[in-house]
Amino acid sequence: MSDPETEVKMSTKPTSKNQDEPVQNRLCSNLFHNIKFFVFCHSLLQLTQLMISGYLKSSISTIEKRFGLSSQTSGLLAAFNEVGNTALIVFVSYFGSRVHRPRLIGLGAVLVAMAGLLMSLPHFISEPYRYDHVNLGLPQDSASSLCLRSQAPGVDPASASVPTPSNSSCAFHSEAPQMVVVGLMFLAQTLLGVGAVPIQPFGISYIDDFAHPNNSPLYLGILFAVTLFGPGLAFGLGGLMLRLYVDIDRMPEGGVSLTPKDPRWVGAWWLGFLIAAGAVILTALPYFFFPRDMPKEQQELSFRKRILPSLDDKEENSLIKQKTGNFPDKEKDEAAQIAPDLTVIQFIKIFPQVLLRNLRHPIFLLVVLAQVSMSSMVAGMATFLPKFLERQFSVTASYANLLIGSISIPGAITGIITGGVLVHRFHLSSKRCAIVGIVGAFACLMLGLPLFFMGCPTHHIANIYGPSTFPENEEFPNCTQLCSCSKSDFNPVCDTRSHTEYITPCQAGCTGFQRGPVPGQDSVIYTNCSCLLSGIRKNSVISGSCESSCSHLVIPFMLLISFGSAVASLTHTPSFMLILRF
Repeated sequence: MSDPETEVKMSTKPTSKNQDEPVQNRLCSNLFHNIKFFVFCHSLLQLTQLMISGYLKSSISTIEKRFGLSSQTSGLLAAFNEVGNTALIVFVSYFGSRVHRPRLIGLGAVLVAMAGLLMSLPHFISEPYRYDHVNLGLPQDSASSLCLRSQAPGVDPASASVPTPSNSSCAFHSEAPQMVVVGLMFLAQTLLGVGAVPIQPFGISYIDDFAHPNNSPLYLGILFAVTLFGPGLAFGLGGLMLRLYVDIDRMPEGGVSLTPKDPRWVGAWWLGFLIAAGAVILTALPYFFFPRDMPKEQQELSFRKRILPSLDDKEENSLIKQKTGNFPDKEKDEAAQIAPDLTVIQFIKIFPQVLLRNLRHPIFLLVVLAQVSMSSMVAGMATFLPKFLERQFSVTASYANLLIGSISIPGAITGIITGGVLVHRFHLSSKRCAIVGIVGAFACLMLGLPLFFMGCPTHHIANIYGPSTFPENEEFPNCTQLCSCSKSDFNPVCDTRSHTEYITPCQAGCTGFQRGPVPGQDSVIYTNCSCLLSGIRKNSVISGSCESSCSHLVIPFMLLISFGSAVASLTHTPSFMLILRF
């Protein structure tokens, strides 16, 4: 016969466990039925999404160097994600009310993460990075970079020349892999544009549908503010990753003798894509647990009630009238219900008419053209500004990304926030919003004019840019021919006296080398150089490209760009409100 107390304990244990499970389910359900949690998740998702698209711009010069891409190809690659986005964004207005928006956002985020992984794939399918190097412990390894002065005058240079691969051989061995790499990157950019299509439109509409009407602008402001940190983090991540060697996962024995300041240095451009893709995957997981429809938020935020001043009835009615126009609420509601009732065929038929009607509106058309012009300027600057800083001011790729991420991007964030505060605080009308846009664009133009004068001429590169007449002397006539220099080597050296750069020590006529005077550094001094443009015999040159003579102007240059981007970004919110009010 069993003990009554034992029976009571046995009966109560399962009950306690069963009671805990509904509590956990309710907590989880309440979390995913909370619009504030959705705003938090969507802010992180858009931030990580912009990290992937922005990271390409931060490492564009390194990718060019690694795979031999031209600036034209890299610029087209950076803009190619807009192809998939532009082709599909039009139909979002049709499918938006018919699909499970959170799940579609999650699927789009998965495609974005796959695009990030695909962008890093060329590193794993390519051979390890090879560069022309000089090993101070093995003098025979440096023979191809030095001038063969032992050759007697009158001897045919071709007979003792260093064997070099022909151009046709190089093209045959490099053309096919390069086409595969470029194809993978263009495919990844297209996939990135397709994946980004549902993220922002569905997220904004989801917040606006289920948030309290007075809370929705605040939620969207938080969303945009957090999202703006994405490009800044992307450039910061690029600054960190490009300080690591490209083949860090398959480092050769003995390491490498390059430093980030060496022109042959290639950073770990692929690692940032993996990190950003992993972040996108983590932020995409919650979207598969949000419901298709959640209860409408009933209460206004207490923070908003305490901080934001209340409008009197007259001002509130005037503001509502400015936003909604002269259409009665009934007519606006009926117009809003037309699109969901259309079939796909009807939507395709009516879309050209709607597009032409909008394009005929002069204010809408002018604002859109202004935004397109501003966006083209921002896109070009974001893509090629790091490369320009590297070439013009002789800074490393990681330092250029650090400058952009810490100076330029915060300026744009400050400008957008300031523009939103101006619109809200002073209740700017359509006319005043237009005035803010015009004044901001003109001020941005004035701030950009000094940038044309902040720079210096490109230093001379022998036989490529600048003077190419070598001095002739009795001891060593026809320097470059008798040196039998390899045309495929790249080991730049600099003559500091004439500020001239040579592709290899052989082109400078150098016959020896020694370690630099600074211990712990990998600098090399090449000696007995007889083919210098300066005409100084037996002179020495140092390894690496020549430093820019105006490198001290990089900080003022970036500060001017930061001020200009802040003023240009200030017009973003007024222009957006100008479109909405018309």
